[in-house]
Formats: sequence, C-alpha cells, structure tokens
Amino acid sequence: MDSSWIHLLVCVMKIIIRTLISVILLFTATIGTDAQSVSSDGMLTDSVAAPASKPGLGKRLDNKLTDIYFKLRYDTTYVARPKQKWLLRLLGNYAGNYIHAKGTVNNVWSKYDLHTRRNTTIGLEVNYCDLVATLSINPDKLRGVYDDFELNLEYHSSMFSIDFSYQHSTSLSGNIKLENMDHLNEDGLNMRVINFAGYYTFNHRRFSFPAALYQNYYQRRSAGSWLAGLSFQGGNIKTTEELKERSPQAPEVQITFNNFALGGGYGYNFVFGKRAQWLLHLSALPSVVVYKHNKLILNQNEKRDHGLSLNMIFNERAALVYHFSPRYFIGTSVIISNSIFDNENITVNQNKWFSRIFFGFRL
Repeated sequence: MDSSWIHLLVCVMKIIIRTLISVILLFTATIGTDAQSVSSDGMLTDSVAAPASKPGLGKRLDNKLTDIYFKLRYDTTYVARPKQKWLLRLLGNYAGNYIHAKGTVNNVWSKYDLHTRRNTTIGLEVNYCDLVATLSINPDKLRGVYDDFELNLEYHSSMFSIDFSYQHSTSLSGNIKLENMDHLNEDGLNMRVINFAGYYTFNHRRFSFPAALYQNYYQRRSAGSWLAGLSFQGGNIKTTEELKERSPQAPEVQITFNNFALGGGYGYNFVFGKRAQWLLHLSALPSVVVYKHNKLILNQNEKRDHGLSLNMIFNERAALVYHFSPRYFIGTSVIISNSIFDNENITVNQNKWFSRIFFGFRL
C-alpha cells in the first residue's frame, strides 16, 4: 500500500474516532446533566426549588441500564463485572472462506477447491452498559479492489450465544477439475452462504463466554461448561454471466447446500498468571446433521443428496486475553465453522473462519 493510501486510511480512522468520542461525550452529558430551569431574567439556574421533580428521560434510561448492567447472574467467586460502564475496543478483523466440492453427474466427474478473497476490516467499538455500536472500514474497499459483501454477528449472554455470518462473494478462485478446465479466476462463480450456530451454556453461573469474547466481564477463576446447540449451513454457488461471456464453452455449474445439525460440546476458560491477568478460552461444538438438502447441477443434469444423514458440522472458538490492569487489555480471538457432507454422489466441505485482534480500555 503506497503512502497516499496510508494517509487516507489514517484520516478516515481519525474521523471515526472523533465521531464516536463526540457521541460518547454528548450521551454522557445528556444523561449526567442536573435538571435546570430558566429564571425571570432569562438565565439558566440549577433547579433547587423542586427537588422532587421527576428525573429526565436520559437519566431514567441511564439508571435502568445501570441496574441491568450490575445485576449479575454469575457466581461472583468465578465471574465479576467491571466497575466501569464504558468499554472501547480497537479492532482488526480478518476473515476467509474455503469451499471444497466434488461429484459425478452423467458420468462426468468434477472437483472444486476454491477460496474467497480475504476480508480485512479495522474499526472502533463503543460499549455502554452492553449497548454496542461499531464503526469499521475495509481498506481494500477504499482502494476499489474488494467487491464482496460479508456480515458477521455475535451475541453472548450468560446462558446463550450466537454466531452468524452471511457472505455474498464473486471472488471465488482456485483449482477446478471439470472437462478442459483446471483453474478458475475471480468473477467466474457467484456464492451466497449463511453460517449459524447457537449455544446453550449449562454451567452459566461460573463459565462466561462474554469474558473471553467481549471482555465486558472478568473470568476470575478457571471454569468450564458442557454446551448444547444447533447449527445451520446453507447457500449456493453458481456460474456467473461474466464467465459465460469470457468462455462460452464453459459448463454451467450450480451447487446448493442446506444442512441442519444438532450437537453438544464443551468450553473452558483457563485463568492463569500471578495476578490472574491471562485468560485462555477454548470451546468446540460438534453437531450431527439431522436434515440436509444438497444438490449438484452440471449442464442441467442434477444429482441430489436429501434426508437424514450422519454428516457433521463443527463450530470452534478460541481466545487469548491479557489484562495489563483492570482497565486495559489486549487479545485475539477466532471463530471457525467447518462442515463435511459426503455421500456417493456429492461431497461438499466448507471452512469459514473469522479472526480478530483487539486492544481495549474501560472508562
């Protein structure tokens, strides 16, 4: 990246930071200002004549959020809430997706080993009493070299957690074995795919996902928990009009997959260090596919893979956090979703990953 793009990136980040800080200061002033009235001479004065007046909307909202924030549902020997209600994190995100598929249709065998272009974003996250707002930018989009769309969402409470991602990509490229083709360039295939995983934490009073992945709690002692959950992977990959225009003889390909799975797993938060400043999180949720609807279409000839199955979807999480002090911390995390769908007609394997590095401080 040349110096002009670096300068542009720095300017954009400054704008983001200034905007969020302005919002923070405005919100803080709104909820923290004492009631005021106007005197007969038009001057603003403190309203002391009516001490029993009802607090303003901002103050009542702040009180409600504060009550919810400090209402702890954990065993405080193991999990604690930070005293500070503001949490800011600088984020660097990096994500990618690999697709592997093969099958035989009308005695024509094909194989696909493809990957999307990596998605890199940087941003600033502001958290007030668990209400979160994030502004982020993709440097490659600013340079005009990234056209894919990707949405990653996470939700973590004491009992329930959700990972969700949606991706629309035309940057699939890689090796392909199909008739006279052996390589696929970008803009040849159009992919839309959804990944979803939901968890239930059994030992939710002592084991905290948010402490590892959000840092809005402290894990004070090591603890683990059994997990129950469900998973879904669905989407389709098909030939684009651009490929047909470039190569009129190229075959038409469409891969569709929809798979529901139920499973169970285990997660553990390992706290270590002289001052318990390190936190290592590892969790896995293997799931068995209970219903699937997969198909491979090659030049209008179709092979299907439906019904019950013993195929698998795996969801893994890992995080490492270091606390310099109760206010400052640094860390990294990764969320992975991979699958194996295999029978005599069709094999589809997807590996979706989302990694993050972060630096945070509490106010």
